[in-house]
Amino acid sequence: MHDAKTNLSRLVAAVESGETDEIEIARAGHVVARIVPALPRSPRRPGYWAGRVRIGPDFDDLPAEVSTAFAGEAP
Repeated sequence: MHDAKTNLSRLVAAVESGETDEIEIARAGHVVARIVPALPRSPRRPGYWAGRVRIGPDFDDLPAEVSTAFAGEAP
């Protein structure tokens, strides 16, 4: 465990570069953690939420009490 703490950057770099597939970290002879490469993120799809989210008709209306609070006026 101490060695892993001391060399964490080097261990992550080894996994990141593909030098190794996985690094196991052990404490008292028992594996307690593994460093593995992150899964690649899927590309974003523009418009994914189009038609799935409904916004109320009063979305742009600002309540009077909120407007006065932003203006610094007492309610």
